[in-house]
Order: sequence, then C-alpha cells, then structure tokens
Amino acid sequence: MNIVAALRNFSRAWRGGELGLLGFSLCLAVLIVTGIAGFSERLSGAMTQQSHHFLAADRVLKTARSIPESWLTEAQAQGLRTASVVSFRSMVAADEDMQLASVRGVSEAYPLIGELGVSDTAFGEVELVNRGPQTGEIWLDSRLMALLNLALGDEVSLGEANFRLSRALLSEPDRGGMNDMLAPRAMINIRDLAATEVVQPGSLVRYRYLFAGNAEQLDAYGAWLAPHLIEGQRWEDLRDGQPALANTLKRAEGYLLLAASLGVALAGAAIALAARRYGDRNTDNVAVMKALGAQRRQILYRYLGQLLLLCSGAIALGGLLGFGLQEILFSSLQGLIDIEIPPPSWRPFMVGAITAVVSTAVFALPPLWRLSKVAPLRVLRRDLADSSDDLLSSGLIGLLGVGLLMWWYSKDIQLSGALLLASLSLGLLAAGLVLLLISLARRATASRSQGALRLALAAIYRRRFGNAFQVASFALALMALTTLGVLRSTLLADWQMQLSEGAPNHFLINIQPNEISPLNAFFAEHQIADAGLYPMVRGRLTHINEMLLKDIEGIDAERGNVNREINLSWASDLPEDNRLEAGAWWPEVSVNGADNIAVSVEQELAEQLHLKLGSVLNFNIGGQTLQAEVGSIRSLDWSSMRPNFYFMFPPGSLEKYAGSYITSFYLAEGDKPLLTALLRAFPTVTLIEIDAVIKQMNTVVAQVSAAIGLVLLLVVVCALLVSVANVQASLDSRLHENAILRTLGASRKLVASGLLLEFSAVGLLAGSLAALGSNIALYGVQRWVLDMDGVWHGEVFLVVPLLGAVTMAATGWFYCRTVLTTPPLLVLGRL
Repeated sequence: MNIVAALRNFSRAWRGGELGLLGFSLCLAVLIVTGIAGFSERLSGAMTQQSHHFLAADRVLKTARSIPESWLTEAQAQGLRTASVVSFRSMVAADEDMQLASVRGVSEAYPLIGELGVSDTAFGEVELVNRGPQTGEIWLDSRLMALLNLALGDEVSLGEANFRLSRALLSEPDRGGMNDMLAPRAMINIRDLAATEVVQPGSLVRYRYLFAGNAEQLDAYGAWLAPHLIEGQRWEDLRDGQPALANTLKRAEGYLLLAASLGVALAGAAIALAARRYGDRNTDNVAVMKALGAQRRQILYRYLGQLLLLCSGAIALGGLLGFGLQEILFSSLQGLIDIEIPPPSWRPFMVGAITAVVSTAVFALPPLWRLSKVAPLRVLRRDLADSSDDLLSSGLIGLLGVGLLMWWYSKDIQLSGALLLASLSLGLLAAGLVLLLISLARRATASRSQGALRLALAAIYRRRFGNAFQVASFALALMALTTLGVLRSTLLADWQMQLSEGAPNHFLINIQPNEISPLNAFFAEHQIADAGLYPMVRGRLTHINEMLLKDIEGIDAERGNVNREINLSWASDLPEDNRLEAGAWWPEVSVNGADNIAVSVEQELAEQLHLKLGSVLNFNIGGQTLQAEVGSIRSLDWSSMRPNFYFMFPPGSLEKYAGSYITSFYLAEGDKPLLTALLRAFPTVTLIEIDAVIKQMNTVVAQVSAAIGLVLLLVVVCALLVSVANVQASLDSRLHENAILRTLGASRKLVASGLLLEFSAVGLLAGSLAALGSNIALYGVQRWVLDMDGVWHGEVFLVVPLLGAVTMAATGWFYCRTVLTTPPLLVLGRL
C-alpha cells in the first residue's frame, strides 16, 4: 500500500511539473557523464590497442637466449596468442654482391597486432599484410634491394641457405628506435633459421617473444612468469617498450579526463539549481501538510520516495541514452580515425549511476531536510526565508560532493583538486566582475535606456546574483572550450607547420669526406633540397670540472643523453635553426692559464647537467681524451627534421678524430625511385626513411584532435544545462513580472524583445569573459609550458561573444516561451 501511495504521489508531483526540471537535470547528468566516461574509456582503450601495433603484441618478453618451449605452452594454455622473433646481423648475398643486413626470423603468427607493409617493387606502393614470409621466401627492404640490384623472384643467399625474394619489405609495426633503422632489413620464416646455420653458440642474437590477450590473461601469465625470469630477460608492456608513446597516451587520457571532470562539476551545479527550485516550490505544500497534522517523518518519507523513484528513472534512462551517445560520437568519427573501437563496458554506467546518487544526496537532500523543518506559519508568513547557515552548509556539502565525484572519476586527486579550486576561484572572480559590470551598466544607462532595453537591464539587475552565477558557469565552460580548442588547433597547426611540405623526411649518415662532392652533385642534378652536410664524430662525456658524472650530486648519469655515446659536430657559423641563449659563438677561453677548446651546449642538456659558461668538460673519443670549456649555450628546434647536436665545437677542433658526415633532405612520394639510384651510387651511405613515421604521427594527431573536440562540445552541453536550470529557477518570478507588465499595457512584442535582449546580454558578457580568460590562459601555456612565443588570438573576441549571445538567447527563448503564452489573468489568479 505504501508503494502504491508513493507512486500516486510521484505521479501527482510529476504532472504538476515539480519534478520535471530535477529529473531532466539528473537524466542529462547521467547521460553526459556516462557518455563522456564511456567515450573516453573506449577511445583510450582503442588508442592503447592501436599503440600496441608498435610492439606487434600486447606484451613482449625480451631475452638474449631462447626460452623453454614449456613457457610458450603455458601461455597458450592460459588463452594467450604467441609469436616468436629472432634478430641477428648477417651478410646477405646475391650473385657476387654482399651486404650486411639486420635479419629477423619470424613465426607464422607474427605480427600478433598490426600489419606489415610490403610492395612488389623497391620503394613501391605499400600493401598491408598480416603475416610474414613463407618457408623458402625472403623479404628485403628497399635499400637492400637497391644495393644488391635485385628484383622480385631473384635468388638470395643467407648463410648456407638460398631463398627466393618474394616481397619488398617497407615497414614493420615493431621496427623500434633509430638503431633498428640504421641497417637494411631482411625477414625470413623462423623455420628456415636452422638451415642457414648462421646462429651458432656465441652468436649475438636477440629473441623477442610476443603475447596477445586480454588484461586478465596477461597479468596472470606475467605473475606465473616472474619467478622464472633470470637476469637479462625483460617482460615489457607499452610503457617499457615505447615509453615516449606511452607518455603521449597518458597525457591524452588526462586531457579527456580534464574535460570530463569539468563536465561532472557543471552537471552537479545544474542539479543543485534544480533541487533548490524543487525545494522552494514545495515549501508551501509542506507548510499546509504540517498545518493539517502531518509529522516530519511522514514528510521526509514522502519526498524521499519521490527522489528515489526519480533518481532510479534518471539512471535507467540517462544510462541508456549515454550508451547511445557513445555510439553517436564514434559514428561521427568515422573517416577521421581508422581504429577498432572496443565494445562498451558497464563501468561508465556505474559512473553515471553513482554521479546521480551522490548528486541527489548532496544537492536534493539538503532542501528536503529544510522542507521537513518548515513551520506551519509559512502558510501565513510567505516572507520567511531560509537560514543563511543552512544555505552555507548546503553549498559546502555540494562542493564536497562534486569534489569527491571528480576524484573518484579521474583517479587523480591532484587533477581533481586543481580543477575544483581553479573552477571555484574563476567562478567567484567572474561572478564578482559580473556584479560590478551589471551595476555600472545600470547606472550608466538607467536614464537613457527605453523600451525593451530598459526591461532587459532591469531584469538583469533584479536577478544579478543568479545572472552572476549563470555568466560565471557559462563563461568557465566557454573558456575551457576556447582554450583547449584553440590550443589544440595551435598545436596541430604548429605540428603541420614544422612538418610542412619541404621539411626533410630522409636522413643520410656515414657519409665519407671523399663522397661530399659527388653527393652534392647528385643532389644538384636531381634538384633535391638538402639541409646541408654536417661533420660528426662519436664521443662520450665523462667528467664535468674534473669530476666523474656518477660522482656529481644531482645528476642522474643513467638518464637520457648523459651516459652514452652521442654525436659531436663542428661548424664555423651558428646553424640557422639554433639560437644563442648565453655566451658567444667561439670565444677565446682559458682555464688556469691553459688554453681549452670552446664547446657550445644545447640548453636543456646544460640545465640537466647544471652547466654554466666556463664549465670544463672531458670527452672520451675513440679512447682519446678531449677537454673543452663551455663557451656558449644555445636552444635548438628539434622538430625541424634537420641535423642537430647537443655539443658543437669550432672548426678544426675535431679533425684528428675519424668521423663522417650527416645530412637530411626532402623527397616527394613520387620521387622514391631516386633512392635506388642514390644507394647504388653511394653504397656505403646509410639511408633512414622517416616519412612513414611523420605520416603516422600526423594520423595520430588528427585522431586525438577530433576526439578531444567532441569531448569539449559535451562540456559546453553541461554548461548549457546549468543555464537551463538557472532559467527554469527564475521562471515563476518571470511569469509574475511579465503578467504585471502585460496588465499595465506592455505589448507581447515588447516583453519578447526584452527577454531576447536580456539573454543575449548575459551570453555576450559570458563570451567576452571567456575570450579574455582563454587568451590569458593560452598566453601562459604557450610561454611557460610549451616554450612558444605567446600569440594574442584576436579572432576569439569576435567568435566567442557572438557564440555566447546566440546560444544563450536561443536557450532562454526556448525555456521562457511559457512567459509569453500564459495569460496574465491565469498567473495573477494564482497569487
């Protein structure tokens, strides 16, 4: 009977319109949170899965020796797919020509993830396949085919075995770093490896065992494998195998979570406004019920039952629509991203459900609690107001609830705290500024404004506190959209500018001094633009100011470019993409009366090593010691695709050390056949093709760009939800005011014009604040985070205020239509 009564009460309240706004807010909050959470989760999963193409698997076991067959049997028993790769270097021969190649023997299942790029001709058009060569076949990369003057069908010797060249090998998903790109590549079936007799005891061989499966299977096998591993064997995932790519994905996921967390905060604000109006509209009802003898417990049960039904319905409907929203978002990305999207999980639905429950508890229960304490005297004394202490406590509870939701959602307390604090601070500052502007505008135009403008200004001022909150929340969302959107576009444009047409996409290394003149002649003959020839020798930094690197406090000798051989170069003039930050280009230097060679150091490395002008460096070059003094510090443009160096020396300072030259050049896709002629003319030169890497990175940037743009649009939807709730909260007072205006003779056209001007002004103000805030934020990010020149985006001041005005006017007009259509007598009769 109690359930039937609760349903009857809920139906009556719903028909009366009292629960509509709160239910709509809860449903939309669940929809947006479920949509954002699911979209982010599935997109992140798809990007992670796509990134596993760089490993050709989900996990990789690297070792210098073969593993027991039982390890692979155990993996297969646990449901994992496996493949094997054996890498070594050997001579590849054709007729009387021979070349050193990096050879890989792969099993039939290779690659587990990703595809191989092959062609029927050297440097030909790419064809993607998902398996390696069959037994008796060999695939050679284009460089090796050019060096050996081979075509498909020719016979190739590797060790004691002969193979038929069946494909040109253009790309492998797990090719790896620069060292793996130096030597020409060859690939055979692993079952042919024994016949070559190349791999013998003591041979330098690398084994990679690939595994693919779901996370639970991989974790279980990893736990089983851990006790069996010995020194030199490494069980790696994407973070270990491709740390730069893993960090990029982590930043992209944080980007999505940032936008989604802001959506959670805005959705919570909308629910708070809706719950506040719900409580206000039921105050008189509770007063009447108490006057007729209802107990406080009965009132609480009545309204708790309504909220429970409302919350359950919002979760079910909002969750269902959220899953639909995910599909719509991914459908809109078709043609922009070419990755397989994983199926939806229940976690986003749980996120939305808990968001609804927590939001109901922290925003709707406080008004209910105040309702249960309403005195019967409220029936007669309609001026009784809520306690300011109750309002303050409700606000603090709501703020805490939103913070907990954001923290639980993002799993990052620093991100959540920073976003919540920044949002609150910006909101308060924006609200204060809005109040000041509204007061100034009213004083400046009060005597001169007439008609609709006067009505709009009066309405804005009358609801200045609500409008301040509305402008602040909408401006914050627009600012986030504008900042992230412009920053995304700026970064994309910057990337495309750096890698624009004509940027070098091939490198040549190991160029000998006697090859410089004929190489320049080859470039001139074929009209190839190069970046210039730079000499280089290999050396290792060993001491700073006579101290070993490992003994210097604050320097991690194992980090990055410290404890390894790096390229050293020399030049008479400062390279065009370098800029001096300190010191002079080749000054006279001396330490303790002894003349030293000057050296110019790249800025970031100098900061990492705590180097200053005058610091003395010792280098080991081919077993010989070179001492130099830091004479200048310079910044580099690493993305220029030109040869760059951490250390540069004056001309003639390194000539006694054996060295070679390096250059980079641009070659269009249609001119690829020239590479065959180049390699035949200079067989000892090593060619590195990076155009495929550039194309792949451009694809990744475009995919992430499109995805983030859609998530940002969802944030704006959350902000519009706040605006809708704010408009609905003022609907009763607007009905009364406009009924009085119509009774006093105001025309319907005048009232409508006043409403449009009011909402347009609010949107214009929000857009202007967003434009200003986004430019300030963009300047700070560009200057101090991205180390770019700050750019003032003037177009934002035209687009964003106009967007804000149009959006707010349309939203306000849609939800205030009842103000114009409701007869004045009907409104006045309710008073």
